[in-house]
Amino acid sequence: MSLKIDLFNHFFPKLFWEEFLNSSYGLKDMGKRVSNIPTIYDLDARFRCMDEFDEYTQLISLASPPIEIFFGPEDSPRMARIGNDGMAELVAKYPDRFIGFISSLPMTDPTEAVKELNRSVTELGAKGIQLYTNVAGKPLDLPEFQPVFEEAVKLDIPIWIHPARGASFSDYATEKKSKYEIWWTFGWPYETSAAMARLVFSGLFDRFPGLKIITHHMGGMIPYFEGRVGYGWDKLGSRTTDENYEALLASMKKRPIDYFRLFLADTALFGGRAATVCGLDFFGIDNVVFASDTPFEPTPGLYIRETIKVIESLDLTAAQKDQIYRGNAARLLKLKS
Repeated sequence: MSLKIDLFNHFFPKLFWEEFLNSSYGLKDMGKRVSNIPTIYDLDARFRCMDEFDEYTQLISLASPPIEIFFGPEDSPRMARIGNDGMAELVAKYPDRFIGFISSLPMTDPTEAVKELNRSVTELGAKGIQLYTNVAGKPLDLPEFQPVFEEAVKLDIPIWIHPARGASFSDYATEKKSKYEIWWTFGWPYETSAAMARLVFSGLFDRFPGLKIITHHMGGMIPYFEGRVGYGWDKLGSRTTDENYEALLASMKKRPIDYFRLFLADTALFGGRAATVCGLDFFGIDNVVFASDTPFEPTPGLYIRETIKVIESLDLTAAQKDQIYRGNAARLLKLKS
């Protein structure tokens, strides 16, 4: 039976959890959501959930909302250190449960973010970093954030991209907030896709050819809209009069869609079989990793169970399934065979 390495799921270490509950964001929107999930902070509950699955381990990261949103720029460096220290302790204490952790950074202070990136990787053993699709509303392709990408490439670690958008991001310009949690259901896939596009057109992959970015939820909307991303963006600039996008397109070394295929993607689709097939077709088996987004399921273990069910239902060889469950993760995390 193939080892299953769950590469994108979330947990709050004890001290970080206590600080989170005491923050002003603790019971708002996503704060309310995580506060009602015992398996995100209770180790016994988490382990009971994991016990259902044989040959299964998790790479853990902090959950949304981003540190800089609910603690603010003055406290986020300290909270990032608390969170990463707590993660490292969990991995050291329960190595069979947690194969490693992803570092969280105080991105509203890029200088501190680079420092914490280096500390968490070189001193604590973080396997990579988690970035959100925006930094308190700022796009990731701004020059101020480039040192973070540069440091990640220098240390040869992957970057996990997580969507971030709240109810205050309205669905219509005439309204003040998003209704019916549209901000989550459709807003998060859009957030992921928009962030990917900004990184592509900013030339990030040309500047850092060794970049490894894992996109949550199978690359958002990109695989499904392959035609628009492909042939549509081959005509970049044809719809715009106030910026010279034709010159940008001519300066790119590849077609836009070929840059999008440089991203990796995970299987955290909550049991969406058609979306999984679509994503595998777009990114390729070598660029898709197993992930469940635990513990945000309606009942403990549901997303793990449903994701495995989908993968097992596909017309894949045992070797291909192992590549998704374990092989690609082992390569990215530099695990010993």
